[in-house]
Amino acid sequence: MATPLRPNCAEDLRDLVADAVRDARAIEVVGGGSKRAIGKPHRQASLVELGDLTGVIDYAPSELVLTARPATPLAEIESLLARNGQMLAFEPWEHGCLFAAATPIATIGGIVAAGVAGPRRVSAGGARDHLLGFEAVSGRGEIFRAGGKVVKNVAGFDLSKAIAGSWGQLAIMTELTLKVLPRPKCAVTLAFEGLDIERAVRAMAAGMGSRNAVAAAAHCPPTGGRPSLTALRLEGFAESVAARLAALIDELADFGAARELTPDEAADFWRSVTTAAPLAGTETLWRAQVAPSRAAALAQSVADEDGRCLIDWAGAALWIGAPAACDVRSAALAAQGHAMLVRAPGELRTRIPARKAGSPALGALEARLRQAFDPAGILDPHRFS
Repeated sequence: MATPLRPNCAEDLRDLVADAVRDARAIEVVGGGSKRAIGKPHRQASLVELGDLTGVIDYAPSELVLTARPATPLAEIESLLARNGQMLAFEPWEHGCLFAAATPIATIGGIVAAGVAGPRRVSAGGARDHLLGFEAVSGRGEIFRAGGKVVKNVAGFDLSKAIAGSWGQLAIMTELTLKVLPRPKCAVTLAFEGLDIERAVRAMAAGMGSRNAVAAAAHCPPTGGRPSLTALRLEGFAESVAARLAALIDELADFGAARELTPDEAADFWRSVTTAAPLAGTETLWRAQVAPSRAAALAQSVADEDGRCLIDWAGAALWIGAPAACDVRSAALAAQGHAMLVRAPGELRTRIPARKAGSPALGALEARLRQAFDPAGILDPHRFS
């Protein structure tokens, strides 16, 4: 295997990309590698490691803005923000544990490039909603900037919305600026035990539709002899949370008795939601997105083929653990959604694309964007093909 290329600045990366364009050679870019096992296992590309492009460049707590290089560890950024009573509001999480990584390895560039967002996505938006601006090297071998370092920046086309979730197939970020927010003073998780998926989705919808400002809602299936758990999280000042909690309990009384989880129970629950812990032993692991009203139908469809589901985003996102023979993607399409293959045996990853556009129109749009940013098709072109 060839020695990985390791640029130490944006100009160095630009030259590496330009060389790849000239040689018609594909490159695969890696930050921490927490998501490298998603996609085809053998990509026939030169490896470019961004490990030297690390560190926080600028952080102004009073302005709620942070600028960092892409290989800066997510854990480092979250620790820095926590010391200042702040957070990344879209609640990013570590993918490495899905592939048995012993230590946290996710980087902020990889988080944004993959569009990672946790349970708070339903109330705070995703990574793209908090990306104010960035510097990057396109597949043309050109350095460019988009956005800025202030919240109100509307000049030109908002490329932040395109780059977040592009998986590095449009451009390689060398610097990114994120909006951060104060951490909630208080957080409480209200849980219902034993709801089936249909009732769980209805309960979450009722909670999200109430005036109680629910920050997150998720459902874990029965695990290890314990019943299913459907939880809704409230955040804010203690007095406000207490009042909203009482109102929420009253409004959701038809779904049965509810209890407030202890802080440790709540932490374990939300961690299990982001790491899909109840589905750890399944042969394949998928991440599907559908309209919440269709979540129960999708869950039933995969259950008919011995699959199991964990539901996040109040029904809009499902972790699906299933046998390799279960056609999860077709089930998601039938529910007018889409699914990504996250973890599977190498043979299946070789045969089935990890990602596929949910509609021909979306696929055509993605193709036009890639043509504009990477006309030579050198940025990890085989990962999802």
